[in-house]
Amino acid sequence: MICYNCGCPLSEYDFCTACGADVAVYKKVMYISNRYYNDGLEKAQVRDLTGAITSLRQCLKFNKNNVEARNLLGLVYFEMGEVVAALSEWVISKNLRPQKNIADDYINMIQSNQSRLDSINQTIKKYNQALLYCRQGSLDLAVIQLKKVLSLNSRFVSAHQLLALLYINSEEWERARRELYKCSQIDTNNTTTMRYLKEVERNLSPEEGGKQSAKKKGKSGDVIKYQSGNETIIQPMNRKESKGLSTVVNMAIGILIGLAAAWFLILPARIQTAKATIDENLRTVSEQLDAKTATIGEMEQQIKQLNGENQSLQADLEGYVGTDGALQAMNKLLEAANAYLADPNAVTTVAESLDAIDMEELGDSVSEDFRKLHENLTILVGPELAKAYYDEGYELYRQEQYAEALPILLKAHQYDETNGDALYYLAHCYRLTNNNAKAKEAYEQVAEQFPGTEKARNSKRFLTELENADPSTAVH
Repeated sequence: MICYNCGCPLSEYDFCTACGADVAVYKKVMYISNRYYNDGLEKAQVRDLTGAITSLRQCLKFNKNNVEARNLLGLVYFEMGEVVAALSEWVISKNLRPQKNIADDYINMIQSNQSRLDSINQTIKKYNQALLYCRQGSLDLAVIQLKKVLSLNSRFVSAHQLLALLYINSEEWERARRELYKCSQIDTNNTTTMRYLKEVERNLSPEEGGKQSAKKKGKSGDVIKYQSGNETIIQPMNRKESKGLSTVVNMAIGILIGLAAAWFLILPARIQTAKATIDENLRTVSEQLDAKTATIGEMEQQIKQLNGENQSLQADLEGYVGTDGALQAMNKLLEAANAYLADPNAVTTVAESLDAIDMEELGDSVSEDFRKLHENLTILVGPELAKAYYDEGYELYRQEQYAEALPILLKAHQYDETNGDALYYLAHCYRLTNNNAKAKEAYEQVAEQFPGTEKARNSKRFLTELENADPSTAVH
């Protein structure tokens, strides 16, 4: 036993030797809780499951953190067929002690076996349906449901008791006794089972009275007298000379009476019994057919519901597919930001991530914060990237690789719009690759943004040539 205040082991004293807390009452409570646990364990070992539940609940009232008591209580519930109550106790136990707890094995034993889990769910549903039938007065349907429940879980004590109660209501005493005997095999001291069984035994025991008293025989001439209850029976004596004939006559009369009884009593009863059996079978088949029809209706409804959910999910999926480009752009932007924060000089790494983002293609699918972050990163690394891209693009331009130089010079201008040289040679690349429309736009920008410069004057001249002459003249 450990101290509730500091967690140190307690000694025989009424106070904690580590922190000095008063633990006298705490010890008494723990002793009482442990005593109830031991009592519950003893009752569970002799299959007094009801008594074990009572003791273990008392144990948990005094110490709700008693993990062993909760695990044992869950086992008792499971043995009685109360799987939901058992799982509740084991889950609480697992939360109290997450590590080295046997409740993990119990829970995994149920949850890892999908067929067992489905069987438990079906048992609960059918038992609840049987209760609903009982409340509605459909006792025959309730009996059918309870039989299905017991076929799935033969140790469900409550189902046995309810089925026995229905048999008692219909005065089927032998069937009720069999169900109650099964209950007593599972839980030997269940008070409900014992009360039902007492009622069944009272109705099955023969009534008293009508016993034949000792015969008093006396010979008085040709008769024999004897007493049977309150009546005196007088039987005449058979004479020797008529003994044989009388015997034959009596046998013949007995045979005739037997045949008449068989014809008028036994045979109609047999026919009635056969008809009743056939009617019972027809009713059972009809009930099963109705149950299957209801099940089919439920399954069709579930199929419709699942189809609707599938269509809704498909629509959501199509919506998500449209945002896939934005998600990739967000990832690339985060990569660029992380690279810059890790090393501000890692311009090449940042550029690779930023180059993968096409803001024109994204359009309105990104937020304003996304645009601001992209703009800020571009401002931070733009000048260096623009210079690097310009040097590379200009070198390709000098080598007359205009198509290869064009996208690189375009990046240089995008990262630094003040770089007039990049824009100027970009216009040349557009012109030399026969993209006159783009070339005109670029030359106009050079003339507007850099007035009074040599680039502006040359740009106006090329604009005039593009409008009035063949644009294939190259400038080096």
